[in-house]
Amino acid sequence: MIVNEVTRILEELAPLDYAEDFDNVGLLIGDKKMEVTGILVTLDTLENVVGEAIEKNCNLIVSFHPIIFSGLKKITGKTYVERVVLKCIKNDIALYSMHTALDNAPIGVNSKICEVLGIQNPKILIPQKGTIKKLTTYVPKDSAQVLKEALFEAGAGNIGNYSNCSFSTNGTGSYMAGPNAKPTLGQIGTVHYEEETQINVTYSKGDQGKIINALLQAHPYEEVAYEIQTLENKNQNIGIGMVGTLEKAMSEEDFMQWVKKQMNVTSIRHSGLLGKKIKKVAVLGGSGSFAISAAKGSKADIFITADLKYHQFYEAENKIVLADIGHFETEQFTKNLLVDHLTKKIPNFAISLAESITNPIKYF
Repeated sequence: MIVNEVTRILEELAPLDYAEDFDNVGLLIGDKKMEVTGILVTLDTLENVVGEAIEKNCNLIVSFHPIIFSGLKKITGKTYVERVVLKCIKNDIALYSMHTALDNAPIGVNSKICEVLGIQNPKILIPQKGTIKKLTTYVPKDSAQVLKEALFEAGAGNIGNYSNCSFSTNGTGSYMAGPNAKPTLGQIGTVHYEEETQINVTYSKGDQGKIINALLQAHPYEEVAYEIQTLENKNQNIGIGMVGTLEKAMSEEDFMQWVKKQMNVTSIRHSGLLGKKIKKVAVLGGSGSFAISAAKGSKADIFITADLKYHQFYEAENKIVLADIGHFETEQFTKNLLVDHLTKKIPNFAISLAESITNPIKYF
């Protein structure tokens, strides 16, 4: 198995198109054609993690956070980032990072928090914009059904709980084949008129490569006419943060104790308690202050996230409890999710969960 095959499996879970524009995801170090001896999965890639990969004969590290976030002008080993890059290159270790691609995936960082805390029926808190695409194409009437089935098989036409969704209209298409053409229908140098079906399907942007490939493979014409539009509709299955409900309402104090136990947290910074039961819970792994308004809008009783600043706790405005449990703590189980995914897809391959401690924050 080569690096590129492993990354394709990871992108089935979290396509890189889901990542935020500011992010740096994908293969950061290494040759995508290199044969993989073993995979080490970690939250952060530090020097001790690279050392662990060497000890375990893993030449591919799959990391949640990207070690290279902004541009590097020098690689001299002066900073911890430069030292990690040098160590990976010297030891022929590839590094792949997922970050906000996995943040925005329906099965990702936030779904894992919901699983650990027993939050049921989770929905996306902030749906990502620009993730729904619409494909319009034209095909001879007799070939329309075969083409639609190929598009559905590739992932097009899924809307919420419904699949195989499309809209078709019939009309007449025309074209004239040039001297070097090999027309499926009609003759070279003669205008040809064909009864055609216009097919419209929507799909998630992460599936675009598969959709276009299926279109070109299944379409009978030598040259395929098609259009792609980005829709304004919100995709309720892709986005950051999640909100759901507990099976049974808990007191604020009992829920805080539950969070500490389940998330291995020693302390929680929070806004004032409101003296009411916790039933609806919003979560967002990592730095989530930008989602306070969305959490309040969802009518959640509490919002669990990290990296809140002093004045941001005022934004609770006695409408919600804001709970900062720590950046590492909200994302710590992400690597377990990735190991489980890879193990299911390639069960006979060496996949290791990093044992190295990478949380930079300590508590006295």
